[in-house]
Amino acid sequence: MATSVATTAETTTLEINTASRAQLESLRGLGPALVERLLLARQQGRFSDWAQLRRRVRGVGPTLAQQLSAQGLRVAGKAWAAESAPGPTVSSPTQTD
Repeated sequence: MATSVATTAETTTLEINTASRAQLESLRGLGPALVERLLLARQQGRFSDWAQLRRRVRGVGPTLAQQLSAQGLRVAGKAWAAESAPGPTVSSPTQTD
């Protein structure tokens, strides 16, 4: 079985699609309940990107995704990119004179 942890000079990366329960629980922000939801969702198929992970696992929002990525967590080899996250819809105020 291939390892899911890669070490670089700067950080250790952990692939969410292959990480063990213990590896996931070692990350700040992932407790036993969230790891359980993540593992159950992963049984249904690999996560292709962060957006899919967030849709499939309740409790993973943009703030947690950013924190996990900063700790080295990767989804399909990719770090969290805030620009790929759907942002809030902002409407321009209409001016009435």
